[in-house]
Amino acid sequence: MDPAAAFFDLHERGTFIMPNAWDPGSARILAAKGFQALGTTSGGLACSLGRTDAMREVSLEEALDNIAAIATAVDVPVSADFENGYADEPEDVAANVRRCVEAGAAGCSIEDWTGDPTRGLYDENLAAERVAAAVEAAGRDIVITARCEALIHRYPDGFAMALQRLGRFAQVGAHCVYAPGVMAPNEITRLVKETGAPVNQLVGLNGFGATMAQMESLGIRRLSVGTSLMRATYGPLLAAAEEMQTVGTFTFPDNAPSGGAILKLFKAGAAAHQKQERAGSRY
Repeated sequence: MDPAAAFFDLHERGTFIMPNAWDPGSARILAAKGFQALGTTSGGLACSLGRTDAMREVSLEEALDNIAAIATAVDVPVSADFENGYADEPEDVAANVRRCVEAGAAGCSIEDWTGDPTRGLYDENLAAERVAAAVEAAGRDIVITARCEALIHRYPDGFAMALQRLGRFAQVGAHCVYAPGVMAPNEITRLVKETGAPVNQLVGLNGFGATMAQMESLGIRRLSVGTSLMRATYGPLLAAAEEMQTVGTFTFPDNAPSGGAILKLFKAGAAAHQKQERAGSRY
């Protein structure tokens, strides 16, 4: 299978976990641990650059470079967190989706958030037109995930907006739909039943004690973790900085993996990549 075919197949076979990597190293570690697909994370990329996510502070070129670096580092499908497609107009979104395919992504998400707090979400009709343009440009070369950001940006009627919009997005051909921030089981069930498309569920949120088995029982097809893994790595960094600065001790490496253990995972990922290349296919 090519990358897109493998990714489409995962969505058709059942529930799977798609953790989000922010650079080639994190991607290789996750692939070496056996995950069948990975996502990128715009928030992780923004943090690695010292910038703010979802505010148009990361350029299209920077995002494409990150996608390409991750996609070429591993031998599993990679879905790009492509924010708003880095464009407003449907035809420009379509052009950028083609560039995402060229960068090696097997999937990409298109949001209805403009990236401008004074504008908020795109008008629903325009949002649907943008998704339709992305789907048409994608063909079967890439899995298009349509996202509604109403909940994560705390719109008062966020769930109702998400349900309405994701239904529209599914009608215009989105291969998967996603409303980050939904957590109530009854709302998750409604998304699954009423949109008619495979649903991605964001897990790893504070206070959301979901399990894989629970999400599978609710009909969720794909689980992602957004920035959670990247943020989890910042906890030990902050604790180590605090220890050095205020206590003056240096015990923080005691529970950290050794350099050799990390290198072993990198090498495992590289070996798998080279094996597939010798076989004449990434899959």
